[in-house]
Amino acid sequence: MTQIVILIPTYNEALSIRELLEKLNFFRNHSEFKFDLIVLDDNSPDKTAEIVESLAIPWVRVVRRPAKNGLGAAYRAGFLEVLGIRKYTHVLTMDADGSHRVEDLPIMFEALKNFATNKTVVMGTRWMPGGRVTNWSNYRKFLSLFGTRYAKFALGLKLDDLTGGFRIYSLDLLNALNLQEMHATGYCFQIEMALASKQAGAEVIQVPITFVERTFGKSKMTPGIAFEALRYVSRAGFQRVLRRDNRR
Repeated sequence: MTQIVILIPTYNEALSIRELLEKLNFFRNHSEFKFDLIVLDDNSPDKTAEIVESLAIPWVRVVRRPAKNGLGAAYRAGFLEVLGIRKYTHVLTMDADGSHRVEDLPIMFEALKNFATNKTVVMGTRWMPGGRVTNWSNYRKFLSLFGTRYAKFALGLKLDDLTGGFRIYSLDLLNALNLQEMHATGYCFQIEMALASKQAGAEVIQVPITFVERTFGKSKMTPGIAFEALRYVSRAGFQRVLRRDNRR
C-alpha cells in the first residue's frame, strides 16, 4: 500500500503557509489520495512554525530546526527523519510559497502506479510539453533553462527540469542513497539528488506541472545559490569525463 508523506521546508513563510495548508487539507478531504505532512522549519523569526501548530491539523506536524542552514540541509534532515519512522513508502518534496500547485498533485500521485521498479522518482517538470511557468521574468526563465540544459550536458542526464523541487522519491531509493555524504545547500541540492538517483539506478517519470512564482514573501534565490549549482555541475561533469576516459 502506498503511504506518502510531504516534506515542506520553511523559513519566514508566514504569509503563505496557512493558505497552502488549507488547500492541502481541502484536497486531502475531497480526493482518494491520503498523506501526512512534515514542515521542516529553520527557526523562522516570523513564527511560521507557530502558525502551522496553531492550525492543529492532525496529519501535519512541525520539525523545528535550530537555524537556517539551507534547503539541502533541511531536506536531508527530513529524509532521515522519515527513514527513521519506517511508516511511509514515498516522500513528496514541495515548496511552501505556493509555487508548487496542489492542483498538480493528482497527476504526480497517479504516476506512482506506472513504475516497474522500487527505486523511483516522479519529477514535476516545467520544461516539457504541458509544463509551464507563470509570473517569471525572462531572466529567471533563462537562468533556470540554462541551468538545466548545462547540467543535462555536463552530467549526461536526460531529464528536463534538474533544478525543480516538486518530486516524489520512493523510500527504497532514499535508502539506497548516502544522504550524509551530500553537501549541497541551495537549489543545487535538486541537481545533486537527480544525479545520485540516476547513479543508484532509479527509474524516473517526468510529469508536466505549472510553476507559479510566489505572491507573498521574498524569493530565496541568490547569486550565491546559482554559483553553487554552477560549481557543483562543472566539478561533477569534469569527474564524469575523467572516469569515462579512464575506462578507455
